[in-house]
Amino acid sequence: MVEGVDGTWRVGRLVLAGLPIGNLEDAPPRLLRALEEARVIAAEDTRRLRQFASRAGIRLGGEAGARVVSYYDANESRRGEELLADIRRGEEVLVVTDAGMPGVSDPGYRLAAACAAEGVPVTAIPGPSAVTTALVVSGLPTDRFCFEGFPPRKGLKTYLDELAGERRTMVFFESPHRIAATLEAMAASFGAERRAAVCRELTKTYEEVRRGGLGELAEWAADGVRGEISVVVEGARPTAETTSDADLVSAVSALEDEGVRRKEAIARVAKETGVPKRRVYDLAHGVVEAE
Repeated sequence: MVEGVDGTWRVGRLVLAGLPIGNLEDAPPRLLRALEEARVIAAEDTRRLRQFASRAGIRLGGEAGARVVSYYDANESRRGEELLADIRRGEEVLVVTDAGMPGVSDPGYRLAAACAAEGVPVTAIPGPSAVTTALVVSGLPTDRFCFEGFPPRKGLKTYLDELAGERRTMVFFESPHRIAATLEAMAASFGAERRAAVCRELTKTYEEVRRGGLGELAEWAADGVRGEISVVVEGARPTAETTSDADLVSAVSALEDEGVRRKEAIARVAKETGVPKRRVYDLAHGVVEAE
């Protein structure tokens, strides 16, 4: 523990703070207060953090000033040990990245894991996330999804082939100079008609969400895409071979519980699974027994 300026004793802990992904007005009061009260701040880019503080009209660390250190991919291991030592001595360390939540395709995970392993308190100041923002504006199913981060530079085809059967909606990050090639590879592995959305510059002035089949999006991206990009891809639809009769009956019942008429529910389940409509009809009406 360390003694605070008010004479009280402070217990060390790690605070992961999410910064706005684009729009400054998305910064909550709690985040701004934490930045003003912090004694130690670990930032992915110290220059960009200071620019953010200037635009927000705050002073990092208040009148006393905060010790601001860099914490990025190249020094994450070494700096993480130093920050953990600070926390052991009783300091509260505030970790921020350029945008979004630390630890989500950004530094922060390793330090949080090290703190958790030692029983050191870890908390977060939640903030905007490009993952969930892209997901909800994509127009694709949101009930089940997975985050895949940046696709690998090497072995992309193998990586995507392994995801081809993933049933959940998938969210990826990608860089502007690789997006066209990645969408083309996705179209080859997932199918050109698989629905997707390319979301760029989310919450910023030139925000754009482009929706369509992967093949169509790959052609569009061939002309060049700028900005920070998230890609949301529809999950694989079940096939007749992988959907049991019991699942078909349950799917119809679930839609009826939501207020969908049985005729429409049967049609939707048949279309989504590739099972003949007559088969779904017979199962739903008990004409044949589910196997």
